[in-house]
Amino acid sequence: QVQLVESGGELVQAGGSLRLSCTASGRTISSYNMGWFRQAPGKEREFVAAIKWSGSSTYYKDSVKGRFTISRDNAKNTVLLQINSLKPEDTAVYYCAAMTRPYYNPNMYSRASDFGSWGQGTQVTVSS
Repeated sequence: QVQLVESGGELVQAGGSLRLSCTASGRTISSYNMGWFRQAPGKEREFVAAIKWSGSSTYYKDSVKGRFTISRDNAKNTVLLQINSLKPEDTAVYYCAAMTRPYYNPNMYSRASDFGSWGQGTQVTVSS
């Protein structure tokens, strides 16, 4: 099973930017769809963004479109999440996840149950 480690979270002011990284070990993630989820205090974990195993397609939660960009570097076994124009409501623990099935083409990429490997999360705090 793949191990995922997130990094890059920190305390930033509203309007700022962050780049979150997810580094995989144990196996290559090049054949797996990858995603980012987040969980704010007192709320359920929610989908944020996903990228197809080939990198050819990306998917986003509506409220983050235009501000978040997911990308992957399969050579480095890494997935990135660029976050711009941060808002206080973006405050959450951000989790990287890998889908369970390789070369999978689901009808939706936001279903948490399709992701079988999860990182421990990285805290993003946005001050107003």
